[in-house]
Amino acid sequence: MWGFGLRRFARLILGLIGAVLLAGAVAALPPAGHAGAGAATYLSAWAVHLGQILRLDFGVSQVSALPAARELALRLPITLELVGAGAAVALLLGVPLGLILGTGQRLRAAAPLVQIVAAAPVFCAGLLLLWLADHVLGWHEGRHLGAVLWSSAGHKADLTRQLRAFALPALTVGAAGAAAVQLALRRALHVAMDAPYRRGLRLMGLGTMEVNLAFLAPRVLAGLLADLGAIVLALFSAAAVAEWVFDWPGAAVLFVKSVALDDWGMAALVLLVFAIITLSADFVGTLTARLLTPGERLSEATS
Repeated sequence: MWGFGLRRFARLILGLIGAVLLAGAVAALPPAGHAGAGAATYLSAWAVHLGQILRLDFGVSQVSALPAARELALRLPITLELVGAGAAVALLLGVPLGLILGTGQRLRAAAPLVQIVAAAPVFCAGLLLLWLADHVLGWHEGRHLGAVLWSSAGHKADLTRQLRAFALPALTVGAAGAAAVQLALRRALHVAMDAPYRRGLRLMGLGTMEVNLAFLAPRVLAGLLADLGAIVLALFSAAAVAEWVFDWPGAAVLFVKSVALDDWGMAALVLLVFAIITLSADFVGTLTARLLTPGERLSEATS
């Protein structure tokens, strides 16, 4: 176990180093109209930006004229709030769907169809929810409220409007996360249910429920945790689209706006922070999965 933990930690460190190098490479990108400066100039700028990143100097955001670190500090909690709500929706939708498609022999044939539907662009789901909210539910003000500011809810009507504003992007992010959750569960169930000694335990007199609780459940949970990094990445990717569609002032849409304005320093900072969160989630999830199933390889994709 210690050897596995050290290998995963070393992989985390290498991933973080790669994220810093990538952030420096993004920050050194020239603005539009200055792309022909040459490789030597770009490498020199890359070295300068790497030094600034190591000194935690990220410059000024062109979106708000605030220091980039301060701008991100203001917006990141809004994105984390949205990603957290999306994760809850993803578990509520993805876990039952993954269990149904993973355990039902007849329903396994429907899994490719579910993947095709899940692969639809996130912005399509967001636009559909926006259209339904405006034309069916009458939530015309929903996309203009920005982040959920619970402390400013003066009365029930204000709180209701804020919940409406929060529900649409959270459902969009949650739908994308649910696709990743159900895929991880189906993969884990495929590995666990096909294990040869599961049938042997039943032949020894153990009931199906006992075998599933003692053997199947920990391995399925471990398989889900082993894919935690991929799930978090799916949530952040969907958050960028949802924040753009629903005019949500978070850090994910800040990345999109920074790229549009050629503010590569700000874009590099957002990319670096998201990479750190995703790599950390992958490390924690994989390590926890190993604790649940010591000495076992969960699947080829996560080993």
